[in-house]
Amino acid sequence: MSHSGRLHGKTAIVTGAGMGLGEGITKKFVDEGANVLLFEISQEHGQKVADGLPKDKAMFYKGDVTNLEHWEAALKQCQDKWGGLDIVVNNAGVVHRAGPSNEVPRSEYDRIMSINVSPLYQSAKAIQPYFAKQKHGVYVNVSSISAPRPRPNLVWYAGSKGAVSAITKGLAAEFAKDGVRCNAICPVIADTSMVVNVLGGTDTPEGRAVVMKGIPLGRYATPRDIGNAAAFLASDEADFITGIELPVDGGRALN
Repeated sequence: MSHSGRLHGKTAIVTGAGMGLGEGITKKFVDEGANVLLFEISQEHGQKVADGLPKDKAMFYKGDVTNLEHWEAALKQCQDKWGGLDIVVNNAGVVHRAGPSNEVPRSEYDRIMSINVSPLYQSAKAIQPYFAKQKHGVYVNVSSISAPRPRPNLVWYAGSKGAVSAITKGLAAEFAKDGVRCNAICPVIADTSMVVNVLGGTDTPEGRAVVMKGIPLGRYATPRDIGNAAAFLASDEADFITGIELPVDGGRALN
């Protein structure tokens, strides 16, 4: 591990670290010298990603991001293994199948709001007293370009991410006095397991082409793109940046 990594000596919790964007963020953080607790509900996925990383730099923690006690346990694991915590990445999220807003089942709406929004509440509750005491800490929350630019048929997902963006900015204003920063990343659609739902339940070349037309740079986001943005926002290079929504969208918001 290079001593010049921009996250050298820092410890991070990354939620939903077992696949997709979370896996990309985790790998980038480890590349940049961070210790990472992979906070993931799937034993299989979380352990698999952790097993591919150096044992001293990565540890899998099986937990539910909507559960306060699991957040408290995750913090304790970081303290026990690495002596502290510097960064929280709230990445875990789900998307409903695209379709008419009045046809999305209530159970799906509740699931979206619970998994996409409540971890911000739980992480603030569990981690903020610790960050405030040490006078530093960073939250990086994964929102979506659908927060500032909601589109038909994914409205409840966009609404949950709108909450993520608003909460990020509100907490940034509130936590600044403690030396704690909060920023959001707004990705465009990424090539992950979420694509199927975004395309309405069937992943077809035609469906992908329609979405691609709305992205000026002509491709989907990758986990690496989001990892790069998260690493910058979590690093000391960004220590005067708080309360922003950073689009990582290939120009999608321009359309």
